Amino acid sequence: MAVRLAESLVDCNGFNPSDILNRYLAWWREGAFDTGPVSGRALSLMAMGLPALEATAQVHQEFDGKTAGCNPAHRSPPLSMLASIADEDLAACAMTEARLTHHDPLAGEIAAAVNNLCRSLIRGDAWDMALRRCGRFTGQEGPGNNGGFAPDVLRAALHYVGTSACFAEAMDRSLVFAGSANYCPVLVGAIAGARWGASAIMPSSLAHVDILPRVRAAAASLAGGWVEGE
Repeated sequence: MAVRLAESLVDCNGFNPSDILNRYLAWWREGAFDTGPVSGRALSLMAMGLPALEATAQVHQEFDGKTAGCNPAHRSPPLSMLASIADEDLAACAMTEARLTHHDPLAGEIAAAVNNLCRSLIRGDAWDMALRRCGRFTGQEGPGNNGGFAPDVLRAALHYVGTSACFAEAMDRSLVFAGSANYCPVLVGAIAGARWGASAIMPSSLAHVDILPRVRAAAASLAGGWVEGE
């Protein structure tokens, strides 16, 4: 979902929620996997013709109000990489993107915090300064639990990125913590990548990525916007 979001940002030369959702739905129809239960159910309803707002509201009801999952935080960090999105508009874009599948505003708030943090790190801010961009979602000690509730996932990711010396250390520690769950490590990868840069990621960490050429092409295009901006 992240690479499809990134490709939309590049192809549309900006944030286009309708285009992003169309790409998610096209992927769903092709046999999407590992969407998470909330996104998966929402996309299935939309694929059957239900309008997006109605679909997400129905999922929220079906899930007894528990739709503050971490999928939007996982998939949306490419927003922070698009230089044409102003700093002051980034949070709103992240929350709008989250609402494509997740009804609970908290999912969008966490996605916004992640994007604000990554944008600050991309600009070269020190960790402590960048951390302030997460607002009220900082200040908790320890990693907490390894569930998929978005605030818990952010707490764990901030702990491991903030207390590690490099990308590999943060990733390795988060994988041990997560066990069979992939909630924390996915977010650690995004935040640690923003903190230490792509060059800090060992090739072995990317060996399993079967769409790596698409990832690299989208990343290069997004990075080029910053070079042009300078």
